[in-house]
Amino acid sequence: MSVSAYILIQASVGTAVDVANATADLDEIVSAEVAMGPYDVIARAEATSMEDLGQIVVHAVQGIAGVERTLLCPIVRI
Repeated sequence: MSVSAYILIQASVGTAVDVANATADLDEIVSAEVAMGPYDVIARAEATSMEDLGQIVVHAVQGIAGVERTLLCPIVRI
């Protein structure tokens, strides 16, 4: 079973495109788009567990140059 989540990313001024491209290059990321609003990049990730999703954010996404803050939003299917 896999779990999915949106990762909302705030990036440093002028780095949104680079952050989106670097995020999209990660294996677990399905898509990453530059957005307007309080978050600069919105990515969708898939992993085998919630723990793995957390690890993606903490060890991969937050390590990208320009990433200032992230918010993990797990997708709930009813």
